[in-house]
Amino acid sequence: MATSRNFWPLGIILTLAVFISGTVGLVVMACSQRVELVSPDYYERELKFQSQIDEVERTRRASTQASVAYDAARKCITVSLPADQVGREINGRIELYRPSAAGMDRTVTLTPDAKGVQHLDAAGLAPGLWKVRVSWTFDRQDCFLDEKLVVDPKVLQ
Repeated sequence: MATSRNFWPLGIILTLAVFISGTVGLVVMACSQRVELVSPDYYERELKFQSQIDEVERTRRASTQASVAYDAARKCITVSLPADQVGREINGRIELYRPSAAGMDRTVTLTPDAKGVQHLDAAGLAPGLWKVRVSWTFDRQDCFLDEKLVVDPKVLQ
């Protein structure tokens, strides 16, 4: 008389072993990933978000608009302030923010010329999406401009 073997216990044990090793592998992979906040003071910035909305609205109400332009041929970013603010004392900064890599962010002091324009060298910027955030104060009024620009890798070659 031939007896047949029951493979159910072996199948259940193999299934559990594969499931447990897959779960452990997923946990190890997740723990080894680098996690960066968008900025070190992310939570403080979120609390001040309403004041930033007010600054953006104040900037939009200016007689002429502030602007950010990127010239790929010259590898230059041009920041232009509203004409009604030119000639006044202006204090501010320009942030070049890279959403995909926090370590590439840059901050530059806003120093516009007599026409309210500042040129920034963009030759060292990595290809991809950048946000240019300009914040400045004139006559005790805070203003803010947030523009996106894309550095095209084809133009850099």
